[in-house]
Amino acid sequence: MNYNQNHKIAQITPKTLVIGIDIAKHHHVARAQDYRGIELGSTCFFENTQEGFRTFINWINQIKESCEMESVITGMEPTGHYWLNLAHILKEEQIKFVTVNPLHVKHSKELDDNSPTKNDV
Repeated sequence: MNYNQNHKIAQITPKTLVIGIDIAKHHHVARAQDYRGIELGSTCFFENTQEGFRTFINWINQIKESCEMESVITGMEPTGHYWLNLAHILKEEQIKFVTVNPLHVKHSKELDDNSPTKNDV
């Protein structure tokens, strides 16, 4: 492994809240988990609006506090241009975010449940 890969892996610690976001035109879906993949809290449905983003940020802060997490990292598939508004909000809130290759998400899902079907939630 090279330095960059080690650095990326080291960002995820037991005190890191990992958020996965499914991006859509009007309504996004987010789920939270710890570094081992154990789901934390309930699913967050929010709109692609300023008010929806506030709901999402509040949801993150509630889970972060209740689970005693120190940092947050979010990952999303860059669907069209719909992810850009959310990326700007996350940057303003100083929440680290990454984009994930949709093909990798598909393959990872198939490995998890051995099913090629698509279920956004």
